[in-house]
Amino acid sequence: MTMSNPLPLPFAVLSRFQAAGLLQAKASGLQRAVTSLDLGLSQQEVWLDAVGFGTGKQRLLDWPQLQTIAGSENGCFQVLNGSSKEIRGYSESSRRTYRLFPTPEAPGLLISGFTMHRFKDISPQQASREMVKAAAPVRGRVLDTATGLGYTAIAAAKSAAEVITIELDPGSLEMARANPWSQELFHHPAIHRLSGDSSAEITKFPDGHFSVIIHDPPSMSLAGDLYGEAFYKQAWRVLAGNGCMFHYLGDPKSASGGRVSKGAVKRLRSAGFCRIVPKPFAHGVLACK
Repeated sequence: MTMSNPLPLPFAVLSRFQAAGLLQAKASGLQRAVTSLDLGLSQQEVWLDAVGFGTGKQRLLDWPQLQTIAGSENGCFQVLNGSSKEIRGYSESSRRTYRLFPTPEAPGLLISGFTMHRFKDISPQQASREMVKAAAPVRGRVLDTATGLGYTAIAAAKSAAEVITIELDPGSLEMARANPWSQELFHHPAIHRLSGDSSAEITKFPDGHFSVIIHDPPSMSLAGDLYGEAFYKQAWRVLAGNGCMFHYLGDPKSASGGRVSKGAVKRLRSAGFCRIVPKPFAHGVLACK
């Protein structure tokens, strides 16, 4: 049996998807099972007994704790030293709660109960890849205006020479550090992380500094300034002469997405972008100088 690379984290991370599979294996009377200990990123063989499951000589968790994980719709759990705890946090600066939201693949981010990623008919990680694809070719120096769990920066770094990614709140980065799917954010040599407000940080870059901008801001209710003409003018300024910005705006088929898109496109044109191309599958537009 071929297994994938070891976990990049010193602890296991499980959600209801992995827990359900292990409980089914136990109910079937199996003594061995293949599961993921990093939210589906890799696969590993584990042993099962009457008390719980583990790897090698280490018991990871007992069945009652695994049953709790299986019953959690919206939680991902860190497993260490025979116990589990939900991965969640609270930011004093924003007064918001942060959680990893389980999906069959890479998890999403929940901020105060609101999802920050697409997860219907597409995984959060794949949605980020689609945004990067919509901005292709992604080469040279790239600005990612909202780090979140780092999926966009990681996807862009596969072809870009440098990716500068900005995150305002440490709560998101706390979740990224605990997320197995986010580890390249902290280790990829092409990715450089900045802490701050993108509307302020973008003013510090020189003219024409970026080939591409990937702009996936939180909702307008959380970050209205990132949808404003002043920000768009700064984005136009820091883009190279043939540069483009992909701007996530939400599902164009929804009423809210349509309203947001209409106003944003108008402000993008006022800011100087001369060509704006709809990218409906990526839920945004490509604005070019």
